[in-house]
Amino acid sequence: MNASSQRLDATTVLLLTIAPLLWAGNAIVGRLAAGWIPPVTFNLLRWSIALLVLLPLGGWVLRRSSPLWREWRYFASLGLLAIAGYNSLQYLALHTSSPLNVTLVASSMPVWMLLVGRIGFGAAVTAKALVGAALSLAGVAVVLSQGDFGRLLQLRFVPGDGWILLAAFAWACYSWLLTRRQGAAKIRQEWAAFLLAQIAFGLVWSLLLTTGEWLLPAQPPQIIWSWKLVAVLLFVALGPALIAYRCWGAGVGRAGPTLASFFSNLTPLFAALMSAVLLGEPPRLYHVIAFALIVGGILVSARR
Repeated sequence: MNASSQRLDATTVLLLTIAPLLWAGNAIVGRLAAGWIPPVTFNLLRWSIALLVLLPLGGWVLRRSSPLWREWRYFASLGLLAIAGYNSLQYLALHTSSPLNVTLVASSMPVWMLLVGRIGFGAAVTAKALVGAALSLAGVAVVLSQGDFGRLLQLRFVPGDGWILLAAFAWACYSWLLTRRQGAAKIRQEWAAFLLAQIAFGLVWSLLLTTGEWLLPAQPPQIIWSWKLVAVLLFVALGPALIAYRCWGAGVGRAGPTLASFFSNLTPLFAALMSAVLLGEPPRLYHVIAFALIVGGILVSARR
């Protein structure tokens, strides 16, 4: 059965919900750390910690006899798109654009999934998928406008919003590549080895980007070390990186990238709810409406 046409079950829903929940936390703490550390450097340190955690679980994949080296182009592509590309662009966007704009542009994910799937992988774009995308985007608009759509007319886009747009495209390409199961079968059997292989190549790309981040500017950036920064690094390495990527990869394998992309639009809703909790404000009616629209988009897309 084609991955894009598989149905949802309770386990798949849980996997695809955990990931955006953790990514919502990633957006909040990423914005918090924006003044403490350069964005690409932040991403490099995050995934370096994740690699150290995974080494005891899947370190065999880096051995000379590993099948990884026969499939290095595939894993280099995954590492570039997700580990180095998407995450660096996301943190860069949090430096150069408002969280509201970043969330709005990132909500284009289902559209990118449909386009990349159709053009790059020959996947059919169904009417149900289009309706689901419209409902999901409407739910995001409700969150961003807080129930007052006049707020959307007041948004002003800046060049930095292009970074998150590029990040969304990179993530769509990454998610579709996950569905390619030919080759690397032994590595795919162990989630730790599969993710570690991506991180290893992603760190190479990230190191190149970080080198440019420190050498190209006339005034090099700086890192303001504190226990808060260390705590943030540990959180984004263990939660939004390891756990979320494990859940997303498994969820995409079960539901397909197109259907999974609608779950990614739960991220701004979770982020709004987290912000409300941190500010001591109870959830509002528009949160309920947004949740209903986003879930409606998921259910419409999942129907046969």
